Amino acid sequence: MSLKKAGANWVEGDRFFDREADIKALSSRVRGGTHTLLTAQRRMGKTSLVRELLRRLAVEGNFETIFVDLEAAADPADAIAEIGVQSMPAQGAWRRIRSRFANILPEVELGARVDALAAADVRVKLRAGIDTGTWRHKGDEVLAALAGNERPVVLAIDELPILVNRLLKGRDHRMTPERTEAVDEFLSWLRKNGQAHRGRICMILSGSVSLEPILRQAGLSAKANIFSPFDLKPWDEATAEACLAALAKTYCLDLPLVVRTDMCRRLRCQVPHHVQQFFASLDEYLKRAGRGEASLEDVEQVYTREMLGARGQMDLEHYETRLRMVLGVEGYRVALEILTEAAVNGGLLSNRAIDRYREYFPAQARNSSRDEADPVPIDDVLHLLEHDGYLVRDGDGYQFISGLLEDWWRARHGGNFVPIGKR
Repeated sequence: MSLKKAGANWVEGDRFFDREADIKALSSRVRGGTHTLLTAQRRMGKTSLVRELLRRLAVEGNFETIFVDLEAAADPADAIAEIGVQSMPAQGAWRRIRSRFANILPEVELGARVDALAAADVRVKLRAGIDTGTWRHKGDEVLAALAGNERPVVLAIDELPILVNRLLKGRDHRMTPERTEAVDEFLSWLRKNGQAHRGRICMILSGSVSLEPILRQAGLSAKANIFSPFDLKPWDEATAEACLAALAKTYCLDLPLVVRTDMCRRLRCQVPHHVQQFFASLDEYLKRAGRGEASLEDVEQVYTREMLGARGQMDLEHYETRLRMVLGVEGYRVALEILTEAAVNGGLLSNRAIDRYREYFPAQARNSSRDEADPVPIDDVLHLLEHDGYLVRDGDGYQFISGLLEDWWRARHGGNFVPIGKR
């Protein structure tokens, strides 16, 4: 088969590769009315999987499908307004929403694609009609309108964990009783509506960070218990090699089996985006050199100069950005130390080193200023790193899952690092 390059964004249709078993399993959940929490490490293809599922369900015609991205949402009112706006293509549901907000919403010409300017106008006016005191009631009305649609609705909500983290910790990254109560209230509202409209609305939650570790920090894990976890795994090596072969065929590149195997060996964890990024870099390198056959030496050059170089850093730096966002300044310091400790020790973080860090960070916290963010326990950091696919338990401690991330982290942070056992 032939396959086009994926690029940096989500993919669907002829750019979507494999994952047929996952599509089938998620489709079965939707038909059974199961609310799902999709979990995986970054760049595993969660958004692409959900988008492709929604595309196929829309083609079948038995469900209305709605995709909502909450990365920019600051509060529950923003989230509800965004759900309302993204419901516009579902004309039956939109008519019900508009009838409930007729005093503020404009007439909009609907079709297969809603005009971006019209959607922006609706977003502003709908958001203006929802405030701190009314968001629960208005949200109930929006979801009731979806539930009353002629066809059942699949509501995919992306980046909900980012909104929850923002509500819980604010810009100063402090969990206060008031912020914890606000998250409790929002998730209780979502839970209530998920239960009330089961069979008419099926929710799929996902995000570039995981929801469970964030809720665990606040003691709110039970608030997501109506969502059944679905763990999206990396490709196995055979699938990754098949993807590379399909790409090579499309772009007329001779990519021998020994080369494909070496590419997979270096990645170690076959994250779909990393597999396709590696191919794109190799293809571009060879085209610039005017050659059409890849060698092991070419793989070495591309991996070292491109994947671990400035070009690769743009993508991998996002791992750091998300850690800072979820853990805050103090928590990120802990993550930075223990990930670098593992990277400079062959990818391994021993239990002995972890015990030393348990002693080290409480001492640092005692010496820190009261104006700094709250310290994050090392166990919470380890839980997040394991849950989000940085590390995996391995006998006497943890080890990096991704060879690419390990090599990149060591190159970026390992230069002047002193392991805890030598301090």
